[in-house]
Amino acid sequence: MGVEVEVVVNNAGFGLFGNAVEMDRAEQLAMVDINVRVLTDLSLRFADSLIKNRGGLLNVGSIASFLPGPRMAVYYASKAFVLSFPEAMRGELGPMGVRVTALCPGPVPTEFQDRAGFEAGLDSAILNVSAAAVARAGYRGLMSNKRLVMPGVGVRMIPFLLRFAPRSMVLASVARVQQKR
Repeated sequence: MGVEVEVVVNNAGFGLFGNAVEMDRAEQLAMVDINVRVLTDLSLRFADSLIKNRGGLLNVGSIASFLPGPRMAVYYASKAFVLSFPEAMRGELGPMGVRVTALCPGPVPTEFQDRAGFEAGLDSAILNVSAAAVARAGYRGLMSNKRLVMPGVGVRMIPFLLRFAPRSMVLASVARVQQKR
């Protein structure tokens, strides 16, 4: 391809709100293509260059990466991949000098909510971190070779609290939040 890169940032993606079985299947598969397939392709496509340049790979996930997501099932599942994949790639590329970081913010006030088809709720207000702050945190995390970056105190509390809650309770809680949208 002839392109030499030092850093790859995979930040493209979208979500869809509604019951998976009731939404357009082609549109949901397009979401998987963007959120998973394209991210994987770009990560692998530039791996040789990242190794050569001892560069970095930053993949943008979400707090959704840690949760089941009724009413956004495919989106949440795709973001679970975006957490798992860079962790595994870190194990493969890290010994070769490549920094690999997963960035998992909470709701960020962007056009994402409009595209997904829902209005931001109380959870968005509590977990909200600006796009600029998320970008800074991601950059700093990648440069300091952090495995995971979670901007905002509220967002960092969620995975910690998940350790103490049965998965069925987590599912019910997320379902209640999503039902209010």
